[in-house]
Amino acid sequence: MSQLNGAYYGPSIPPPRKSYHRPSRGGGCLSCCCGCIFNCILGLICKILTAVIVVAAVVAVLFWLIVRPNVVKFRVTDAALAQFAYGNNNTLRYDLALNVSIRNPNRRVGIYYDDVEALALYQDVRFGSQTLGPFFQHHKNTTVLSPVFKGQHVVPLGADQVSELDKEKGSGVYSIDVKLLMTVRFKFVLFKTGNVKPKIQCELHVPLKSPNGTDAVFQATQCDWDYKRWWFH
Repeated sequence: MSQLNGAYYGPSIPPPRKSYHRPSRGGGCLSCCCGCIFNCILGLICKILTAVIVVAAVVAVLFWLIVRPNVVKFRVTDAALAQFAYGNNNTLRYDLALNVSIRNPNRRVGIYYDDVEALALYQDVRFGSQTLGPFFQHHKNTTVLSPVFKGQHVVPLGADQVSELDKEKGSGVYSIDVKLLMTVRFKFVLFKTGNVKPKIQCELHVPLKSPNGTDAVFQATQCDWDYKRWWFH
């Protein structure tokens, strides 16, 4: 190969690049340690929550197997309506006596009835109330409450309600609702629950007693209890 002499007229040759290494700050190890600690704490919390859920589920199943709770049943077994007259000044005169049966079918659960109030309503308008004393109901027990509503009360009824009242007056059977407002506690051996406030509603069709004694027969009525969700079946 021949030796080239003289000036070089080709493209310029770039100067060689200098390599530059950024100094390490030493944070990689610290970040790794923090991430490991966070993962360990998170894993421990998950294990504790899982253990708590499992223990609570086991306790609930064991409680159900031992106690076998059943729904307390409320039933109006008898109703006597001696007076139900709506007159001037929107005044309702009434005389209603009831027998309400409360059945506790549970074998191991007793019930404290700390507060019981009975309300009587006609077409969603209250006309009477009575407070009943506190009592304790043992297991496998039936208790009968006998509220009496008697007196007079101003009951403002609309035109449609008065029309319905006239129809029932003609048939001699009145649609009366009775509500029981309660504060109760449940007892299992030595353990007692906190306060529970169920609302019991009884939709009754009560015949008015006739002067000649030819009265229609009241049909015993089962009441609805909105706290059935507190029991398992």
